[in-house]
Amino acid sequence: LYKLVHKGWITAIGGSISTGKEANVFLGERGDQDIAIKIYRIRTANFNAMSEYIIGDRRFAGIKRTKKDLIFTWTRKEFANLKRAADAGLSVPMPYVWDRNILIMGFLGEDERPFPHLRAVELENPAGVYYEVLSFMRGLYQQAGLVHADLSEFNILYGDRLYVIDMGQSVTPDHPRAKFFLARDIANINRYFRDFCTVMDEKEIFLKITDGTSEGFPPRGWE
Repeated sequence: LYKLVHKGWITAIGGSISTGKEANVFLGERGDQDIAIKIYRIRTANFNAMSEYIIGDRRFAGIKRTKKDLIFTWTRKEFANLKRAADAGLSVPMPYVWDRNILIMGFLGEDERPFPHLRAVELENPAGVYYEVLSFMRGLYQQAGLVHADLSEFNILYGDRLYVIDMGQSVTPDHPRAKFFLARDIANINRYFRDFCTVMDEKEIFLKITDGTSEGFPPRGWE
């Protein structure tokens, strides 16, 4: 943390945005810009769960299997995934820099208050938001070459528009379990939105996401 302060990436550290078993996120400042500072816990992070998403990812082959090295790799992996998504024009936190177990990103919120999670928002047009999520998943696969691999209402923020967060576990389509992860993401999104709108068939969604030649979302005539 001191190194990032010394290099000018952090000029002030504020209160906690979120806390979890694997990471804490704090509000910070870099000059007049609000930032999010994500610090992964080395002692309490789930080593086995993280390994599932790193092993098989060719971008991170040959890493050491110690817990500390795995956490550092996970931090670097989230930075790399966010950058791929941001470069593809998708709505994710803008990644700025990482060091060891610390990731600095753009802050998603207003007046130092983070945007709420999707599960806490009363949507005026749930079907429209549903297709917005599916469009994000398709763009993530087709333009960024990634599967989120843990997508649900808990890591989607909704403010001026939809944002997707927590991408440390995201994998490339050639990962041995990428298809399983994508199918699980689709099932999670359908499970959540089923209470608010009509959802599409999961197999049809899978094909639309993975087939770059097919029509995207929403399907023609859905309104």
